[in-house]
Amino acid sequence: MKKTASAVWQGGLKDGKGQLSTESGALKQAPYGFNTRFEGSPGTNPEELIGAAHAGCFSMALSMMLGEAGFTAERIDTQAEVSLDKQAEGFAITAVHLTLKASVPGASEAQFQEIANKAKAGCPVSKVLNATISLDATLLT
Repeated sequence: MKKTASAVWQGGLKDGKGQLSTESGALKQAPYGFNTRFEGSPGTNPEELIGAAHAGCFSMALSMMLGEAGFTAERIDTQAEVSLDKQAEGFAITAVHLTLKASVPGASEAQFQEIANKAKAGCPVSKVLNATISLDATLLT
């Protein structure tokens, strides 16, 4: 399976503007630029998209692994906080912190934590990131 996305950029780094699009059409010429990445202006940015991809991938991996263990989650709510840090040679994504809140009937705290940590390690997006990945997992009752 292969999926595609594209970016079009015009201009310099700080005054330029870009647009991001995805094969599915979920993003179609979504604006991004220096101001959306570093100054909080409306639009998206690569780190936000990596966070969404990681949260989505992890949630699906967790659902699959819970199913393999005989559980079905009523709700999986995952937030991904992506850290972009200045380094000697520019910027790097250094960490992703996942915050999970899930309702999983019948699962013990120990089972839930074990499966959540397996999902963190096994999710394809986790595997591709060269960053420290941490997880706070809360089992809701």
